[in-house]
Amino acid sequence: MIEFVGAGPGASDLITVRGAKLLREADVIVYAGSLVNAALLDEAKPTCEIYNSAKMTLEEVLEVMIAAERAGKRVVRLHTGDPCVYGAHREQMDALDAAGITYEVCPGVSSFCGAAAALKAEYTLPEVSQTVILTRMEGRTPVPDAEQIEKLAAHGSTMVIFLSSGMLEQLSARLIAGGYAPETPAAIVYKATWDDEKVVRTTVAGLAEAARAHNISKTALITVGGFLGTEYERSKLYDPTFTTEFREASK
Repeated sequence: MIEFVGAGPGASDLITVRGAKLLREADVIVYAGSLVNAALLDEAKPTCEIYNSAKMTLEEVLEVMIAAERAGKRVVRLHTGDPCVYGAHREQMDALDAAGITYEVCPGVSSFCGAAAALKAEYTLPEVSQTVILTRMEGRTPVPDAEQIEKLAAHGSTMVIFLSSGMLEQLSARLIAGGYAPETPAAIVYKATWDDEKVVRTTVAGLAEAARAHNISKTALITVGGFLGTEYERSKLYDPTFTTEFREASK
């Protein structure tokens, strides 16, 4: 069995209970060394073989995993956050399907959740935003034309922007061109949940300057939207005048 495991956003104690158990049972761990907290490897048993995929190609990763699985070993492929968000694990699963190899996926806490915790914020606020867009700027790899930053910004919803902290001048300009006012609240969350986490609150127009002031150029999420402000409506769920399945509205 091969297990794809989400390592969580950074702090080693934010892996799931199931994920930690799978690490302890693994005979082979292939981990995303560029982003996964190496302290998680302390869970591995002494005999476990450990590979850092940051130094490997897809073909090399697959060769290790398939050979180990066919030798009857338990394999964990340890991805940062949750593998479903920029985890590049679909191509691995497709290759395992083609090879007739069984696998499962253990979800993890994504860094966008870690960022919200660091901000002490709620992405979905009544009458402010009920939609969260997870995206990134195009860099060395493109994005679909329909998902250009300007087009997504036109919705005015909450945005969490990955893999873009080195392009903040361009990001600000494109967010504003898409419809966000320059003074729209924004925040930079560097290494959410890690010991050296930084939270920088700013505006859409001030993103680049704020990042320079705090020496942030990578490993950060950019969050944008009115959810970072102070105005919102009270939730109906706990409103005494609102009837739910479990509670009658008060007179």
